Amino acid sequence: MAVARFKDLCVDVNCLSAMTEFWGQALGLTAPADNPSVLVGDTPEKTVWINQVAEPRTVKQRVHLDVHTGAIADLERLGATVQRPITDEQHWAVLEDPEGGELCGFVRDGVPAYRLMELVVDSADPEAQARWWAGVVGGDLGHDDANPWYWLENVPGLPFPYWVFVPVPEPKTVKNRIHWDVTAADLDPVLAAGATLLRPKDDEIGWHVCADPEGNEFCVFLPPTPIQE
Repeated sequence: MAVARFKDLCVDVNCLSAMTEFWGQALGLTAPADNPSVLVGDTPEKTVWINQVAEPRTVKQRVHLDVHTGAIADLERLGATVQRPITDEQHWAVLEDPEGGELCGFVRDGVPAYRLMELVVDSADPEAQARWWAGVVGGDLGHDDANPWYWLENVPGLPFPYWVFVPVPEPKTVKNRIHWDVTAADLDPVLAAGATLLRPKDDEIGWHVCADPEGNEFCVFLPPTPIQE
């Protein structure tokens, strides 16, 4: 049984204004006038927090987003740069956002208003990762023997169809620039499942920072503590 539920996504950036504009248009989300560091859609799960950080991107991102687009040129006009174009063997383009972060564009005849197609996580053991996250947030495990990746679908609360885990040879070396948040009734079942507590909730942050078995950061939000009289 699942012990947590998907809540939203967070993206670390250096230039808050430029990257909020880029991801807002790339994903079909908007930034409220009173809070330029968050992108919102028509459901709370479509929220994407844009977090300004000092450290620049230094290595290939271990987590990236795949998006629907009417044309790869549309993403280029937003500031993305093509690294590998669409070919007969690869039906998506690999791009970099304005700060060098990876994303993939999938061209569609009809582009949905909300354009996030899937969340992709590099993994040393994609099957183990997919099975672990299925145990934490639920969903159905998917795999095609012709391809090495695994995915989750029908995940409760997930506002995009697929959560994909792909094999890579390199280990994780730095903090991920894209991570996800979950809600849970209690932190203990998340830790019992195999998560590591990196930073507990304290006076500065109202959530627990954890890592999955391969070190990917995620935040756990618990119900508010009742005020004692």
